[in-house]
Amino acid sequence: MESSLSVIDLGIEDYFSSGSSRPLIDVRTPAEFAKGHIVGAVNIPLFSNDERAHVGMVYVQESKERALELGYTYVTPKLERFISESRKIASKQGLAIYCWRGGMRSHAFADHLIAHGFKNVCVIIGGYKTFRNYAQNFFDQKIQLRILGGYTGSGKTYILKSLQESGEQVIDLEGLAHHKGSAFGAIGERPQPSLEQFENELFFKLQNLDYIRPVWIEDESRKIGRVSIPNALFEQMRNQVVYFVDIPKEKRATFLVGEYSFSGNELLAKAINGIAKRLGGLSVKLAHEHLAENNYYEVALLALQYYDKAYHRGVENRDSEKVIRISLPDTNHTTNVKQILDLAKNTNDPN
Repeated sequence: MESSLSVIDLGIEDYFSSGSSRPLIDVRTPAEFAKGHIVGAVNIPLFSNDERAHVGMVYVQESKERALELGYTYVTPKLERFISESRKIASKQGLAIYCWRGGMRSHAFADHLIAHGFKNVCVIIGGYKTFRNYAQNFFDQKIQLRILGGYTGSGKTYILKSLQESGEQVIDLEGLAHHKGSAFGAIGERPQPSLEQFENELFFKLQNLDYIRPVWIEDESRKIGRVSIPNALFEQMRNQVVYFVDIPKEKRATFLVGEYSFSGNELLAKAINGIAKRLGGLSVKLAHEHLAENNYYEVALLALQYYDKAYHRGVENRDSEKVIRISLPDTNHTTNVKQILDLAKNTNDPN
């Protein structure tokens, strides 16, 4: 039986299979943490970004021993803070700690906590590197996906939220990406995560699903802004049934006005210029003229000329037997969800 007064080595699969109940401490630098971390982890870095770089340089240019001495010099003034910060998040289940490879940084931190009375202190075997491999392999799992499709302005994000409120399982890719997937997609959104962190957030959502039940996900291009859907998941999305909501263009243009007119004309003008080559010179000129007059409805109609054609090409490349069209009168997501669920319930899924 393992002693509560010694470090417990914990595999990443065991960590997640146990319900991820132990609070996580990431002892890497703030820069490493910002690039990507396990969802829910708290960053208590042993070194600042500059300190870590200095220790690494000394290791390469002088010796391991000199680097260790320098590391202790940087860490010693922080030891009391490590204890106080760890106490804030510790639970009855203990703590789990990780660094890049589950090596010196995480073990030194864990030993320090144990020396000050902490119990059930675990170190993730292989650290963040092992977690990344585990998360990326997880995307190979087969999922019973139901793809929600539809032209731009169909209110698909609101439909997904209503589906979730109805008890359905939902993955909101655009929500995780902080981007709506178009030239206008960054407007009103927080800065996008790194690709690495987007994958980590997506993994966290997927690993909590019940794979016996279907999962709704929006039809997307491979790239959402500057992040990309993992290849294995994207291939599954492309080969499963699409529930395509077909809503009149005029209703969708009105919906887009409600979504984007608050953003300010400068941002909208920049977005129009972002699709200028695809929209065509005359349409771009008209769009800017309408924008100058605050005629957002006409701007939306012009933008939909491009987006409808682009999305139509994507749908045409799918197996027609796996595209189920649902004609809807408007973008009222509450009533639209009821029709979508009724149709899904009475459809033999050709997957």
